[in-house]
Order: sequence, then structure tokens, then C-alpha cells
Amino acid sequence: MTDAIATPTSPAPSAGRRVPLWDNARFLCVMLVVIGHGIQRQTADSNNALIVYLFIYAFHMPAFAIISGYFSKSGSPNGRQMKKVITDILIPYFIMETIWTAVQFFVEGKKSFNPTEPSWTLWFLLALGIFRLILPYLALLRWPLLWAVLFSVGVGYFDNVDSTFSLSRAIGILPFFVLGWKAREWKLVDRWRNAEKTTWWVRGLAAAVFAAWLAVLIVFIPQFREMDLRFWFFYDDSYRGLGEDQWWAGLVRLGLIALATLLSAAFLVLVPRKETWITGFGQATMYIYLLHSFILYPIRETGILRDEHSSAVWLLGMIFACIAISIVLTARPIRWLFRPIVEPKPNWLFLRSLNEPDKPGRTDPTGSRRS
Repeated sequence: MTDAIATPTSPAPSAGRRVPLWDNARFLCVMLVVIGHGIQRQTADSNNALIVYLFIYAFHMPAFAIISGYFSKSGSPNGRQMKKVITDILIPYFIMETIWTAVQFFVEGKKSFNPTEPSWTLWFLLALGIFRLILPYLALLRWPLLWAVLFSVGVGYFDNVDSTFSLSRAIGILPFFVLGWKAREWKLVDRWRNAEKTTWWVRGLAAAVFAAWLAVLIVFIPQFREMDLRFWFFYDDSYRGLGEDQWWAGLVRLGLIALATLLSAAFLVLVPRKETWITGFGQATMYIYLLHSFILYPIRETGILRDEHSSAVWLLGMIFACIAISIVLTARPIRWLFRPIVEPKPNWLFLRSLNEPDKPGRTDPTGSRRS
């Protein structure tokens, strides 16, 4: 979050000036999330769908975590900042989890309400909350990024660290969040934004990285299907749960972290740095993230995307449909209608001293600041 926690040595992000690069990156990231969820059912019967799925899942959530980390700070939070953790993360989480419980009750007959097990996309909200708790302590240590990587690799050896409160997944992608936080300290993105010359070869190199990853997927897709590579990209199960209990299983995750870092860097290099037609959509990141699953849920559960409906034509159709869904969910009427559950303001819950009017341009948990 942009106004989460502050330290004297960490420069705060610009409060009044929007940076198109970040809005563009947020929208493209969340659009990839929607596409990945949209085509997931087709991966069972189509290698083409699995190639696209693995191409996306190798980096899209790590990139999302990097962006969120870039707009986070590491000092002790004050009361208003702690309040935002409740209003921007915890309350929306419980609201959306309650809605999902009702949907699954009426559609699937499930009768349990268990907020300790996040439904579908809600794990990332809890992960953001966990990141907020961990970062101030990591910032006290030397080499916080190294420690984050060690935690991520090490947690896979413990079967008892599972998806409860998204703990295993949060620790799994923690290095990317910390990398984003450190990237702002290192001014890496500022240097790229201000670079005017020799950018063509950097973008060319980034495109080559993606082309190489795509080529690897195409050549080895039978092996990747057999080893269930997609589950490794979730950073959720223990190595034993993934079917690999050898001592070197952590090296596989370490390699995937390196791959995700490389692909995320290539992604950010290719994101337009100037304002484009997608820039405004980046201000509604959380609306897309939290609401798209309700649109895709009936499509996924009916099984319509299986068998002959997993063809290349259907795959392309689903990709374009997911892009359209991402755009529609940024519309002003949609935001007006669903603001009470995505951006609740339960001022009655807090002390009067914490209920001062918000500054213009409220930020969401990914750092998106709306005009």
C-alpha cells in the first residue's frame, strides 16, 4: 500500500503525480489473472491451453507481488495505517468469503463457512496482509531479500504449513514482494522510466526472454503436463504434496523463483511507460481481481470448456472474453455498485480520532491510487 508505513530513509512514492507505467502494469497483470482463471478448465484437454496457462502462471502473480511491494513501506504503522489494513484487506476478505459461501451453498450444496480457507482468488488479499506484518521485521535484518528467498524455499519442506489463511502461498511468493520493496530503494524503475536512449535493445532482450520461455513450453509440454508443473507455480503445496520429497526439491522452487523474477523483469520492461488507452483501467485493479471470479464461476462449473470446447478457436475466444471482462469491470457504474463490498468504509467501527476524511485519491492494497 502506498501510504502504509513510512521510514525516514525510505522515500515515499509520489502522492500527487500518477505514473502511467504502474497503472498499465497493474491492469495487464490482473488481466493475465483473469485469462489464467478463464482457460484453466481447457488445460485438461488442450496442450495449447496448457502452454498459455503455464506461460502466464510462471510470472503473473510474482509480478503482482512485486508491484504491491514497490508501494509498501517498512516502518512502524500508525493508527490510520493500521485501520487501512482492516478496511482494505480484512473486511473485504470476510465480505467476499461470506458471498462465496452463499454462492457455493446454493450451487454446490456446501454448508460450511470456513474463513480460514480462502475461496479461489481471495488468498492474495490475505497474503497482502501477511506481507504487511512481515515486512517491518524483515527490514530490520541484513539481506532481507535473501531471508525471504530462504523462507520461500524452506517452507516447502514442512507439510504442516498449508493453505490455512494462505500462509504457505504467502511465504512462497514473499521474495517477490520484498524484491518490489527493494526495487524502489534501488531506484531501478525510476532509472528505467527516465531512460530515453538505448531502450530498444532492452525491450528486444525482454521480448527474447518471453520467446525463449514460450519455445521451452512448446517443446517440453508433454513432460510439463506429466510432472504437473502448474501446481509448482501456485507456491502452495509442500514438496511432498507435489510428489517430490527429495532433498533437492527446494532447488526446483529456487529455479522457479529465478524464472519468475526474470520474466517479471521482462514484463515490466515491455509495459508501456506512457499513458495509453489501458492506463485508466489500472485504477480499478481490485474490482477486476475480486469480481471476475463470479463471472467465470458458472462457465467453469458447467464444464462447457472441456472436450471439443478446448480447441484453439475456443481458447482464443475465451482469451478475448477474459480481456473484455477485465475492461467491463473497470466501468464507473460497476465500481459505484460494488464499492461498498470492495472498498467498505465502516467508520462506525473505529475511534473518532481515526475517522478523519481520507486524502484525495484513495489507494487500494496493490498501491493503485484513484484520481
